[in-house]
Order: sequence, then C-alpha cells, then structure tokens
Amino acid sequence: MATKPKTEGKSEPTDARGKIVDALLELAAERPFEDISVRDISKAAGVSLADFRDAFPSKGAVLAGFSRRIDRIVLAQDDGEVADENPRERLFDVLMRRLEAMAPYREGLREVAAWLRREPAAALAMNQVTLSSMRFMLEAAGIEAEGASGVIKLQGLALAWGRVLQTWLDDDDPALSKTMAELDRVLTRGERAVAGLDRVSALASPFSALAKAAFDAGRRARRGGFRAERKRDHGGEDVTAL
Repeated sequence: MATKPKTEGKSEPTDARGKIVDALLELAAERPFEDISVRDISKAAGVSLADFRDAFPSKGAVLAGFSRRIDRIVLAQDDGEVADENPRERLFDVLMRRLEAMAPYREGLREVAAWLRREPAAALAMNQVTLSSMRFMLEAAGIEAEGASGVIKLQGLALAWGRVLQTWLDDDDPALSKTMAELDRVLTRGERAVAGLDRVSALASPFSALAKAAFDAGRRARRGGFRAERKRDHGGEDVTAL
C-alpha cells in the first residue's frame, strides 16, 4: 500500500488557460466562490475578458479545466505497465497521486467544496466532471470501466472520492493518516460491492441470453404473422418488401 507521497509546489503556467485556473483557485482561497466574478478572475490571471472567453465559457468550466489538469499530472506518471498488486492497492496508489497533485491548491479547494454543498445544481454538474476523471483513474489502475458494471463502478467511485476529498480537506496531519484510512476503507467496501456485482452478473448472464432468444423468436413470429396477413389483404403480394 502506498505511503503519503511528497508534495511539490505548483509550476507557473504560461498559457491563458493555466493562468485562469490558477487565478480562480487563488481567489477561492480568499473569498466565497459566488463572490468571484469572471472579471475578477481575468484580472488576477492577467488576461483579457476576450481571452478568458476563448479559454472558458464560465467559472464552472474553469473548475473542469482544473480537474483535467490534475488528471494529466496523474496520468503522466503512468508508464503503461500495471503494477504487480491487487486492483484495490493499484487504485489506492493512483488516488494518492491525485491528492498529491491537488495539494498546492488545497485552500482554494476548501471553498470550492463548501460552495458545491451550497449549490446542488453545481454539484450535480461537477459530478459529471468527477465521473470523467474517475474513468481515467480506473484505467490508470488497470481496472475495467466499460459496460453496465463500469457505469456502476464509476458512480460508486465518484461518491467515494467525494468522501475521501472532504476527509483530506479537513486532515491537518502531515502524514494524512485520516485520509489514507478513509481511502482504504471506501476502496475495501467498493471492492466487496464490485465482487458481489460480478457474481450477480455471472448468475444473470444465462437468463439474459434466454430472455434475448425468446424475445428474438417472438419478434420473428410476429413479423411472419404480419406479412402473412398483408399478403391475404393484397392478393398474395408481400407489400412489406416494397
């Protein structure tokens, strides 16, 4: 299992998008999120409103841009090889790297989290951003994230990540002992849930195949009856073929 990674300072961005993301998080560390205007952000970033508009359509989009930045930092450390650990341990390592990448922005993220609790509609929109990020975190850990079970895994991980994030924001221990314990707890619970889901899926698979076969047979029978009826009504000509 991973230990707390070392945290390095953030690098100064040179592009407009990067400057805007940094400016928003810096302002969020100073004042309520809803009191921050687009003009405030553009001024702090040293970019024009026109350049802001070219980069992002809204403050929420800037937060999505921040999430993509963190995704990239985490994924850039992926060497393409899956570590010789079980899936839960690999995902633990990936998510700890994510927290490491977020550490320089922690003060601003505290206010963003508080704002999302005050604004349910914004929280719902950010859930979609989180789902996208968690998909790549699962991929980085070598865990399948496609299909019906993948959707359930993604949403479950997104909810679990929200709990871990809140623990991390409140964790004043430099070793992040509470955060690591919470992450281990939610991933262990998720591992059990996924195992149960896989068992149910395996048990249901033969019945799903039978149901599909019965449905297809019924559809063919209905189609044959319809064509026979149309032939009788039109002097034996199969008008469905026209």
